[in-house]
Amino acid sequence: MTLNFNLFEYDYHLPAHLIAQYPSGDRSSSRLMVLDRKTSRISHRFFRDLLNYIEPGDCLVLNDTRVFPARLNCVKATKGKVEFFLLHFPRENGNGAAFAKALYHSSKPVRQGQKVRCKTPLEIEVLEVGTGGQVDIKLLYQGELLSVLESCGDVPLPPYIRRSPVASDIEQYQTIYAREIGSVAAPTAGLHFVEDQLLLAGEKGINIVWVTLHIGYGTFAPIRTPDIRNHRIHHEWISVTESTVKKIASTRNRGGRIVAVGTTTARALESIVNDRGEIRPFQGLCDLYIIPGHRFRVIDCLITNFHLPKSSLLILVSAFAGRDKILSAYKEAIDEGYRFFSYGDAMLIV
Repeated sequence: MTLNFNLFEYDYHLPAHLIAQYPSGDRSSSRLMVLDRKTSRISHRFFRDLLNYIEPGDCLVLNDTRVFPARLNCVKATKGKVEFFLLHFPRENGNGAAFAKALYHSSKPVRQGQKVRCKTPLEIEVLEVGTGGQVDIKLLYQGELLSVLESCGDVPLPPYIRRSPVASDIEQYQTIYAREIGSVAAPTAGLHFVEDQLLLAGEKGINIVWVTLHIGYGTFAPIRTPDIRNHRIHHEWISVTESTVKKIASTRNRGGRIVAVGTTTARALESIVNDRGEIRPFQGLCDLYIIPGHRFRVIDCLITNFHLPKSSLLILVSAFAGRDKILSAYKEAIDEGYRFFSYGDAMLIV
């Protein structure tokens, strides 16, 4: 297979009306494209049909990160508006204060030492103004930090969803199994699962295990280098427990497949494997950037959504299935009217 590192070879035209602005009515009613890497065969199904393609003894690996309200709309003393987008869950000091890095948007620049208020008794102080709209801030609050953020923050919908958050996004932009708080974007491949589907998977003899990767704002960062090998992605925090590692190892020893739910899960698993194909428990930062030529040592199948042109996520799935197969599948998805991106339809690559 020829390796292509030219960014512009990972471009495609997507009609704007296919960018999903709202989720489908029922999570599992999303469409599912099934792509066979060996035969290039494409099948069109619904996500509720997923378990027809996963066998007893396979292992389904899901990212249990939970999105927090990272978008804070505040008011300056001058009544001017300023929005802060938290780049990570704030670090608390236990005294009603927490610290975070954020991006801000305002008609006028903020300044060091400036204080602004949000909807609730949450005050933000600008500690340092960096470049590119980034600031270090201190959050001053009363009570439990997550509750404060939930009361005054908004769901951090991606920039290609061109509307304000609505009440239903609080639930819909979250997987049903989300539990570990820390992401500013949802692991969208998991948004399609419903409780009954996971229960049926267990009854069918499919192993289910969890990893955690807290998704940062870098997931939306565009690649600006013509040669994709020169791009760098941001660090993200991951946790892969010993119990997950043992279950994956047991599955592989018995000949079962590892089915990664989402590119975040794929990156987490592929980042903790050594040259002998052994995986070890790990907790820490991950900056694995998967491009064509990467040797996949853990995952056998990938469940994923349809990704932005010229994005690191499109490049990852191209590394897994082959660029030509992916772009051909995307063209067919467009022709068939699939919905794209976070609230869109899904793809299973086997």
